[in-house]
Amino acid sequence: MSSAKILVVDDDPQIRRVMRMTLVAQGYTVSDARTGEEALQSLRDGPQDLVLLDINMPGMGGLETCRLIRSSSEIPIIVLTVRNAEKDKVEVLDAGADDYVTKPFGTPELMARIRAALRRASVPADGLPQRLLLGEVEIDFLARRVHDGIKDFPLTPKEVDLLRYLAANLNAPVPHAKLLQTIWGPDYGNEVEYLRVFVNRLRKKIERDPSNPRYLLTAPRVGYQLQGPPQR
Repeated sequence: MSSAKILVVDDDPQIRRVMRMTLVAQGYTVSDARTGEEALQSLRDGPQDLVLLDINMPGMGGLETCRLIRSSSEIPIIVLTVRNAEKDKVEVLDAGADDYVTKPFGTPELMARIRAALRRASVPADGLPQRLLLGEVEIDFLARRVHDGIKDFPLTPKEVDLLRYLAANLNAPVPHAKLLQTIWGPDYGNEVEYLRVFVNRLRKKIERDPSNPRYLLTAPRVGYQLQGPPQR
């Protein structure tokens, strides 16, 4: 994992230099980009394992860069931001980021987030079907797609992991902290806004009426529950 290739995207040369020194010292291979456009070109030129993306950049901003990367790639994206309001965090996650780190941050925190994003271990599928039917909705875990009887929706790896874990606990509420620690890692547990964003995105794919869900339910003051037929 420490030999992973990391792309640092930031318009500040000093920050890029410090990030390169820090990451190389941890054993990572580092390349960098000054703009969103350069970042997209770098990803086209060769494979990377993770993107560290500053949100405040001239020209193409970090959010638009994040959306464009996510539209064609499943690479883990960690956004670096000075914005700490919940609406800003939600906006970052909704743009397709896996995680965010608020500036200023310490090296141990950043390294822990990078390790968690690179680990990205899928939820074990033992004993679970490759497909799950929820009424007229078919979830294909293997193909990472949802078919609602009319059209298909692709699923990101994080969305698959979240749905798979909820399916493993079908018809039972799963606490927020358990979901976060299973899907993102043991250092997580309080980042409930992560779940809100991903659940809202999933409801748009599996619910006919996302504002009145039938399958992906909120368990008040507990967590979330996937409601479906009992598994045999």
